[in-house]
Amino acid sequence: MPRIGTSDLHVFPLALGGNVFGWTADESTSFAVLDAYTGAGGDFVDTADVYSAWGDGNSGGESETVLGSWFRTSGKRDDVVLATKVSQHPDFRGLSADTVAKAARASLQRLGTDRIDLYYAHFDDQDTPLEETVRAFDQLVREGLVRHTAISNYSRERAAEWIRIAEEHDLARPVAIQPHYNLVTREPYESDIAPLAAEHGLGVVPYFALAAGFLTGKYRTEQDFAGKDREGQVSGYFSDAGLAVVDALATIAGDHQVEIASVALAWLQAQPDVVATIASARNTEQLPALLASADLELAPEELQTLSDVSAAVPQQR
Repeated sequence: MPRIGTSDLHVFPLALGGNVFGWTADESTSFAVLDAYTGAGGDFVDTADVYSAWGDGNSGGESETVLGSWFRTSGKRDDVVLATKVSQHPDFRGLSADTVAKAARASLQRLGTDRIDLYYAHFDDQDTPLEETVRAFDQLVREGLVRHTAISNYSRERAAEWIRIAEEHDLARPVAIQPHYNLVTREPYESDIAPLAAEHGLGVVPYFALAAGFLTGKYRTEQDFAGKDREGQVSGYFSDAGLAVVDALATIAGDHQVEIASVALAWLQAQPDVVATIASARNTEQLPALLASADLELAPEELQTLSDVSAAVPQQR
């Protein structure tokens, strides 16, 4: 199993996204998905304290609460590498030292556990001195509440500064970075974050790995997503060049007799320094296609075909 950066954490190459737990997947469905995922060998679950504050009637922390309940009923806490994030919960916004300390403890309580394996700064907080944040994360490691630290949605410059501060002051150094990266969104990751990850030995754990479902092949016309929950996200990927990527995925999927999503994830998993891709399943029916990516080995020419066709997709820098 691949190792997360320089850490002692080895994980399944498909991380199960927890954003749907307590939102589009109720507790019993979430339990079924988690049971099926771990039953198939999966051991890496990714959530955040803000999931899913945006849902009707939710206030944040719902995903962590569901996971905590599942850990209690399943007894599988020690079988899972648990990642969560801080900075966006309505009650704990930003990354001041006080906020980080309180948010981490609130997450631990919801999760019903004594430690977080991988703790991300979810989004950069430029209103708080970066050294204050780095020291706050280090303090959690020193207290044994967090095993390893990580960063998400940081620019190359700010991520490099975080690492510099950690090294200069002998503080906990991040072992992973979580960027928005997939076959139709390759920048700014490939130009900015990938070189940083390679230089500093960061494990890369991409989110939106399936482009909000666009790379599953279920959105072939604008009518397919019009009026749906993900319309705003999917419309940003929808273009002739994007559809050409889906067509190429479909051809390769047919050759391997797998789902389109499996191929999209396998391409991502084959990229340098990518440890695991994050994908969510709101029911057990969606899970097999995701799990299949872990065992799908694409030929060099197939990887190149996908890289070439996706290079034509307009990128935002």
